Amino acid sequence: MTPRTRTDWAVQRRYLGLTAAGAALALTATLTGCGGNGDSGDVTLRLVAADYGNSAANSSKKYWAALVKGFESSHPGIKVEVSVRSWKDVDREVAEMVKRGEAPDIAQIGSYADYAEAGKLYRADEMLNITAQANFLPRLADAGSVNRTQYGLPFVASTRLLFYNKKFFAQAGLAAPRTWNDIRDDATVLEQRGVKYPFALPLGPEEAQAETMMWLLSGGGGYIDDAGSYEIDSAENVRTFDWLKTNLVDKGLVGPVAPGKLDRAKAFAAFTRGEVGMLNGHPTLMQEAEKKGVSVGMVPLPGVGGPTKGSMGVADWIMGFRQRGHRVQLGKFFDYLFTDKNVIEFADEYDLLPVTDSASAAMESDPRYKPLRKFLVALPNAEFYPFGKTSWARARESIKENAGRAVEPNGSPESVLGRIARESAAAEHAG
Repeated sequence: MTPRTRTDWAVQRRYLGLTAAGAALALTATLTGCGGNGDSGDVTLRLVAADYGNSAANSSKKYWAALVKGFESSHPGIKVEVSVRSWKDVDREVAEMVKRGEAPDIAQIGSYADYAEAGKLYRADEMLNITAQANFLPRLADAGSVNRTQYGLPFVASTRLLFYNKKFFAQAGLAAPRTWNDIRDDATVLEQRGVKYPFALPLGPEEAQAETMMWLLSGGGGYIDDAGSYEIDSAENVRTFDWLKTNLVDKGLVGPVAPGKLDRAKAFAAFTRGEVGMLNGHPTLMQEAEKKGVSVGMVPLPGVGGPTKGSMGVADWIMGFRQRGHRVQLGKFFDYLFTDKNVIEFADEYDLLPVTDSASAAMESDPRYKPLRKFLVALPNAEFYPFGKTSWARARESIKENAGRAVEPNGSPESVLGRIARESAAAEHAG
């Protein structure tokens, strides 16, 4: 089935539910009178966004400039001022703005839950028209929700697959791995043939939470249980890290840098240099590796007995703040932003994935995006970080600080995961 077929029923259900919400919102607007909540006169919206480019040539400033020009020409009376900030600074700078009482109208950043819990954000159904809100891929809409109410609008997404160097595998007569034991056996052969990193395992502080989650999912676990509570030290998760330590790390199959010291960026750079046999990767790495002449194979994340059914997904968010009271104008801007043309244009520019059902279906059927199809197919069933938990930021930091220690020579997966679980639970109770 295509992603569109798999999600039609969910979109229809979401649409019916939103119809009732939209009717209630319309009634409220009628009772409070026209022109309320910033619905009159000229308005300037202030938008702060993260920069996805790595140079002036591909800065996100170009995307926003073109989008704002098109929006303003079709929406007289609404201006948009955009400030594009570095990813390493944008979350902190927005938090400082909010703390000073100077929240932007719109922020495109990495998290939303704290602002939603503090009552600083508009709900999605207060801004978007019903069709636009129903068009978000259901898993992403759910990931943007706090207590079943959506505040975070997914801006862009990506999924993960296992990457392997096709040249190395062909030379060694190896087939693409389907199980954990395949990974171990293939890595053993690659190590014997002199590959520097048979399997690169980046559990360093840059993004250990992503590498950890991929392995936990493939082992039948994850960060939270069905009730939404943390289960980081579950039996399944402990078994996963025991396997990693025993079968890859202790056997010397992860390369010359200890996993706890290896950041994702360095692992990716090594893959593009032709030094890595296998690692978990995302669409941008595919493009970068092929530019460097590395022939890339991609398969779903291997699991204990076969390919993992659900991939890990990552999303970034855009949201509307209540402070300046521009709900109506925000809605018009978001309805424009989430048209297929604009969604696809940004995803295409940065080798990422669209967040709406219609844009995803359009990209999947377009031959130009054939290299992304495996990622697109994985997105509707992807599992995301628990973005809606205000404690996630602290839990994430604990994972980044500690996950690599679980596979150290004298490390204990059970005790390390237990520490992460306790710190995450403490953050949850404190919130």
